[in-house]
Amino acid sequence: MSSFVCSSYNVERRKGVLPLQQLWTRLTLSQQFSASSLNQYGFDLAFIRNTESGPLAVLFCENSAATIDNHGEIDTSPEIYIR
Repeated sequence: MSSFVCSSYNVERRKGVLPLQQLWTRLTLSQQFSASSLNQYGFDLAFIRNTESGPLAVLFCENSAATIDNHGEIDTSPEIYIR
């Protein structure tokens, strides 16, 4: 599993929260399958980051985070910076 480190530049790009259904449709099919698996363990899709290698889905379960890359690879110990 790969890890992702976000650069810490201070550019505000958040424009509001998208409804879950709208977020879901932005995932690749592989990400949707992986997210469904993580949902069974209590993880919920929070947002999607656009990276050079494609969309990165970020999910949370209480104080734990997980990411899913555009190929559906799950990382349950991601190195991400969240504001």
